[in-house]
Amino acid sequence: MKLLLTSIGLSNDSIRGALVRLLGRPIAECSAVQIPTAVLAMPGGLGYATDMVRYWDALGWRELATLELSCLPSLPEDLWRPQLEGADAVLVAGGNTGYLSYWFHQSRFADVLPDLLRRAVYVGVSAGSYVLTPALNYDRQRLAETGIYYDDEYDEAAPPGAGDARGLGLVEFALRPHLHSTDFADLSDEAMQRAAAKVDGPLYAIDDQTALAVVDGQVEVISEGDWTLFNSPTAHQSTQHPTGPR
Repeated sequence: MKLLLTSIGLSNDSIRGALVRLLGRPIAECSAVQIPTAVLAMPGGLGYATDMVRYWDALGWRELATLELSCLPSLPEDLWRPQLEGADAVLVAGGNTGYLSYWFHQSRFADVLPDLLRRAVYVGVSAGSYVLTPALNYDRQRLAETGIYYDDEYDEAAPPGAGDARGLGLVEFALRPHLHSTDFADLSDEAMQRAAAKVDGPLYAIDDQTALAVVDGQVEVISEGDWTLFNSPTAHQSTQHPTGPR
């Protein structure tokens, strides 16, 4: 299984090079399926979804298709699964993580994905990366009072009746993207340390110039920015240079 877990996508040459290595050949020789589901639950999501298609297409894929998870329960598998099974990469956009988890499970795509990844490379952006972890953060008291999944670390509420905090568990660590980003209220080192205290096992906090390449469970940090590994005997922080396996 080959995964590239990013914060905002292929934001620098190191991360783009990592994707080419995982694919085993140039992007122009590969096909991909992009999944915009998470972005649709954000304000202005329709425009962001269009932007994501343009972003992925600009990378120069030989063929690029779109799969919307919320459509899958109403469609026969023979309309979408053959093309998906032939793809070299599955590209999952960021957006609302609780909503993405909901549709991963509601559509049963969570059950299909492990088999697809025997062949294809998974590329996640923000929520698309976070959803592969064992579990998502949410405010349990708010869920009990309102029925809404709310992530108090990112100030993000899933749409009513369409939220889920289950991760897919395809990696054995927790992940928090956008370290130090000013687009969120507080993603400081101290906030990430508090996040790490809430989980069992290691937690990677990565900024927008960092990604994790995971091959059969082995993690390599790809970075031209900042990242921190918490809750690990090898806990470490690196700034502005690629690193090897951790």
